[in-house]
Amino acid sequence: MGPSGAGKSVILKHIIGLLKPDAGDVWVQGKSVPDLTPDELRGLRRNMGYLFQHAALINWLSVFENVALPLKETRELSPSQIQDKVEHVLKLVRMEGDLQKYPAELSGGMQKRVGLARALVTDPRIILYDEPEAGLDPEMSTSVSRMIRRLRDELHTTSITVTHSWACAQLIADRVALFEKGALVTEAPLDAFLSDPHPRVSEFLGQSK
Repeated sequence: MGPSGAGKSVILKHIIGLLKPDAGDVWVQGKSVPDLTPDELRGLRRNMGYLFQHAALINWLSVFENVALPLKETRELSPSQIQDKVEHVLKLVRMEGDLQKYPAELSGGMQKRVGLARALVTDPRIILYDEPEAGLDPEMSTSVSRMIRRLRDELHTTSITVTHSWACAQLIADRVALFEKGALVTEAPLDAFLSDPHPRVSEFLGQSK
């Protein structure tokens, strides 16, 4: 968590290897991400899913085609296997009846659900969420946050979420890290974070509620 420009989304880009740090290191699953070869980085990314801030669906592809794309690009599966996988993850996010729709036919919340299905379709061990509630009304934001928590518990994935929303964090977080101006202010389990004496924590919580 943190204000705009704090470096939250930049952290996700370092984790997945889109950026390299100017100093220090980034370790994921026991590997130094900046030191990985292109092939090793592709292998690491096969274990990751990424939900973009605005879903980032491809407008000219159907829901089915959007969700199937990572499988076609990274896995050697038969058409029937791809069909089964796509239908399975769309059922997880409760979009199983919308396979042939296009992004323009979906609400913002539905697009987020399809984006999440695409992030899940490769059975990742780590899922990165960039502002999953962005652009949604409060009711839909709560629905998406609850879905993220449910999927985390059902699939036993590691989830790292960037958010401005304290309501979202309370629903999904085990631990909270607060960033400001590219630096870590504090990091703690959710309950401990709430009682953290750092003045910036209480100020941030007051602004977020």
